[in-house]
Amino acid sequence: MRFTAVASSNELISGVEYELASWAEEGKPLRPIQQSVAKDNLEPKAISCYELYLPEIDQTWLRFVDGRLVSSITTQFLQWSCEKLQAAGKKVLLLIWDNASWHISKEVRRWLGQHNRRVKNSGCGVRIISCHLPKQSPWLNAIEPKWVHGKRKVVEPEGLLGAYELADRVCRVFDYSHYEHLSIPENAA
Repeated sequence: MRFTAVASSNELISGVEYELASWAEEGKPLRPIQQSVAKDNLEPKAISCYELYLPEIDQTWLRFVDGRLVSSITTQFLQWSCEKLQAAGKKVLLLIWDNASWHISKEVRRWLGQHNRRVKNSGCGVRIISCHLPKQSPWLNAIEPKWVHGKRKVVEPEGLLGAYELADRVCRVFDYSHYEHLSIPENAA
């Protein structure tokens, strides 16, 4: 029972609209502009998103992070993904991802080794086979076109999106529930 997935991660900055090719009326091209978030706004200025594209069931699983992606959050995302896959009766996750620092760190490699040993010794759980894409080759990652189209669908050329509104829009584009954001436990930070 092999299960293939493609993982990716993106930083989404609220108040910043992305440079995207788009159709517009002649002489009136869309020009996204960077806008500042009010200083009294309690929402994070940036959020990041982990995605796991599951082509066999045509789903994209999403989890957001307030701030930047780091190794300790990556391991939380992997654990969450394995729990969901195990509940679906899957035994192996073939994980294809890029060489982002939070994918190749010692902490993540150590976690993967420990996780796979636990699965092997206990006989239950989802084993992870990690395959890294060559550097500078995002076109080999099957989730990248989905992400490009997703960004086009959530862009707000004339307004300012808050972090949580942006996350809600991304979830609607991928038809996925907006789960609680992953975070580093306060006593560990």
